[in-house]
Formats: sequence, C-alpha cells, structure tokens
Amino acid sequence: MNTSPNSPSPIEFSGRVAIVTGAGGGLGRQHALALAARGAKVLVNDLGGMLDGSGGSPIAAQSVVDEIRAAGGEALANGASVTDFAAVQAMVQQAVNAWGRVDILVNNAGILRDKSFAKMELADFRLVLDVHLMGAVHCCKAVWPLMNAQKYGRIVMTTSSSGLYGNFGQSNYSAAKMALVGLMQTLAIEGAKNDIRVNCLAPTAATRMTEGLMPTEVLQALTPQSVVPAMLVLVGQDAPSRAILGAGAGTFEASYITMTQGMHIGSDAQAPERLAEHLAQVMQRDGDSVPQDGSAQGTNEIAKAQAARA
Repeated sequence: MNTSPNSPSPIEFSGRVAIVTGAGGGLGRQHALALAARGAKVLVNDLGGMLDGSGGSPIAAQSVVDEIRAAGGEALANGASVTDFAAVQAMVQQAVNAWGRVDILVNNAGILRDKSFAKMELADFRLVLDVHLMGAVHCCKAVWPLMNAQKYGRIVMTTSSSGLYGNFGQSNYSAAKMALVGLMQTLAIEGAKNDIRVNCLAPTAATRMTEGLMPTEVLQALTPQSVVPAMLVLVGQDAPSRAILGAGAGTFEASYITMTQGMHIGSDAQAPERLAEHLAQVMQRDGDSVPQDGSAQGTNEIAKAQAARA
C-alpha cells in the first residue's frame, strides 16, 4: 500500500560496496539480492554451517553470488567465520581489492543454541555470544578505518525482539541481541562525525531459525523478503542513525530505550524504604525521554538532587 500520492525517490546503491554476513540463505540472501538489484556490488559471506554453527561449506555463498551475477550484478563469495577476526579482515580486504571501498555492512550472521537457562551449557552460551556479538564486533572493527577514511559508512546490526523483550529458552541469544543494541548506540555516536550511520534491525521472518516454531499460515506471511525494505532504508544514503527498526510481514515498528523522569529519594538510611514506597512513581512513564547518550542519566539525577536542596 502506497501511503503517498507521489512516488518516493528510489533508494539505490550504484557505486556502493556492501558486505552481508550470513548471506547464504534466508534473510541474508534476500538482503544481498536486494542490494545487488539496486546497484550495489556485494560480497556474500557465509560459513555454510548448520543452524547450530557446526560444519561449513562455501556452496551457499557461491550460490547467491551466481544468482546475483545471473541477474547482471557484481558479487563475490566469502566463507569466513565471523568469529575469526583475521578471516574477517581478509574478507574486508577481498572487497577492497576488488572494488576499492566498503560502504555498507549488514551484520546478519547468527546461530541458535536454544535451551532453558537451567539446562543450558555455558559453552553454548559463549558460542552464541561469540557469533552474534563478537562476530559483529569483528566485522565493524575491520571496516571502521575504511569508513572513517572515506567519511561514509552504513552499518546494520541484526537484533531481535528476543533481545529487546526476552523469550523463553533464549537467554544466550537474547543477551547477544541486546548487546548489539548497546554496540550500535555507541558506534553511532562515535561514527557521526564521519557520516557513519549505525542502526539495528529486529526482523521477524520465516527462516531455518523459525521452522517448527509457528503455524504454517503465519510463516507464509513472515517472508524474509518482507523484512528487506527496512534494511534498505537503514543502509541508504538518507538513513537514520541509532534507530531500532522492527520488520515483519510488511509491518514496521520502532523500539526505543527510554528513561523515566524519576524522582529524588535521597540516600540516607531510610532511602530504600522510601524508594520501595515510591517505586511506581519512579517507574511512571509520563514524560519519559530517549537519552542522546549515557550522560543523560547522571544529568537528570544531579538536576533533581540540586532541585531538592534548593
């Protein structure tokens, strides 16, 4: 449904170079195909492993590259594991050697090791953090000097509603996905001076990760293709920065980390009891705000403390 009588300006990527991780299938494949269809040169990264991260094969990435080339686009395959920083650096260098720059990074690679926290092995917790969080860190670290030097960059972190709001059996995945939001917040601040815009995408899509978890009719609506418009907006020339955009079945939402107005309680011996008594007021969301950086909390606290003494 077009909500405007006038056609919007097309989002296109001619002359841009994109890296998409975990792009051998599912959502990553659709990201890579869409970027290529709109003119980007795309490095398709995929380890080619199983859903739990085991194994590996270059076939998946090469298959997507073949699709892009068959449609007249430019693409290269790469089988690096995002957990291996040296391999990630080599991946970025592969793109630079071929096309001279990297403009767009879509951190999409991920695995699942779902179990309730009581039953989860710590090794499975660490591995999920390593792939989702450190994988994104490695990729961002490898492209950061290039984007700073060229004074242009667009980075997307793939977060999740499981990270933003929690989900039973996914403590490892949730922790990693919320950590990516924190990474995005700071990189967006640090990259602003050189027009590096960093955002989060929270997709709801039927992929290998969702098979068997939802009814068939629901999965049919949650196509990976229906998430792609959000990704394209978040990496476009006019992209926002520090956005957390949800997408699924053609619907799009924004999520925010907000802070309430709070109230001054004091810090004397009876402060815990007074805080408990007024906790509902402290948590009242009327007039809450979206802080521009972490200093906003301290600024608010000091202002209220000073006002209480006046």
